[in-house]
Amino acid sequence: MLNLNLDPALDRTEPSLDIVSYANRALPKAWVKNMAVIAVLVIVSFYMTVGLAIAPSMAALPTKSAIKDARIILRNALPIDNEVIRDVQLTLEQMPRQANLKRWGSLKKDIETINQELTSNQAQLIAGVNPELKEAVTEHLSSLNKALVPLQEAILGKDRNSVKALSERALDYVGLVEADYIKEFPFEVPAAYASLPQLRGRAQVELTTNKGSAIITLDGYNAPVNAGQFLDLVQQGFYDNLAFTRADENYYLQTGDPEGDIDGYIDPATGKYRTVPLEVRIPFQKAPTYGKTFEEMGLSGTLPVLPFAAFGTVAMVHPNDDPNGGSSQFFIYLFESDLTPAGLNLLDGNYTVFGYVTEGKETLDKLRLGDKVLSARVISGAENLIKP
Repeated sequence: MLNLNLDPALDRTEPSLDIVSYANRALPKAWVKNMAVIAVLVIVSFYMTVGLAIAPSMAALPTKSAIKDARIILRNALPIDNEVIRDVQLTLEQMPRQANLKRWGSLKKDIETINQELTSNQAQLIAGVNPELKEAVTEHLSSLNKALVPLQEAILGKDRNSVKALSERALDYVGLVEADYIKEFPFEVPAAYASLPQLRGRAQVELTTNKGSAIITLDGYNAPVNAGQFLDLVQQGFYDNLAFTRADENYYLQTGDPEGDIDGYIDPATGKYRTVPLEVRIPFQKAPTYGKTFEEMGLSGTLPVLPFAAFGTVAMVHPNDDPNGGSSQFFIYLFESDLTPAGLNLLDGNYTVFGYVTEGKETLDKLRLGDKVLSARVISGAENLIKP
């Protein structure tokens, strides 16, 4: 069984915790939060006062709060470049907060702008996809327009309680439209890993446990090798009846350790232990980086495209001394706190995120050490799995 060690420099029998996580356990949360805020302010004040040059890693630190909604993260992670639909997405995502603040005038203008942009750019939006997808994007745009009608009515009626659900329904169609714009897989996996299964797109897996079910959305656009490994094992029934061998109800769940002395997957075709490399994509780079941690590359503090920011983040476990030794074991991140934000923790850039739990998060709250995965089944996207 592999230990999930959050500090790669340490080698402990039990999984180590980063300093902030330890502080969360040792002190009341309100105290710790205040201490963390004060510490950040002191550091920032120091750099501003003495005028020191900021190191590259400091320059890469996130400048605003990380997005914690897995659905938003996954939409943003799609490899598309369409300003119109992205503007619609961003405006819709901001509506629940606007409604909570009762900014009805702004919301009225926003929904009118969205309707105008979709109407005036409809021909352009349809023309921007592959010919075989024009019928699909036309249908998705039509569904989006229909979903905007009750949302506009809720805004005009100042129905604050309905805006969130209705905007999320519209965003579901926005995500479908955005997916229609992906014309081809955006990069080639390095030759060293080309013989491994690859997920060239998205897929969904239903994880059924003795405490309930959850849906994991896998992102092969940003971690094709790790997502491909996981999906291939799911199709083989590898995870069926495996226990959660490590668990902290406020931090993470880990499973994927088969019975016996082997910690991972033995490929029956070769008789060899099959591993996958560390695989993390940085924003504005077309392909992921492979084989090295952010720390090794001098990128500590960089916010990856798939960060550890959402409750239910799914990532590959690897040995403490080998970031390229992941195989079958994975963990589900349960910790959501401003004290260890994305880009400022010991996980981002040191472990490969390959998906998020997008449904059934209440099941994760119930799972404990010793509970079991009864089955893992592919429910969509199986056609995106490539097995060389």
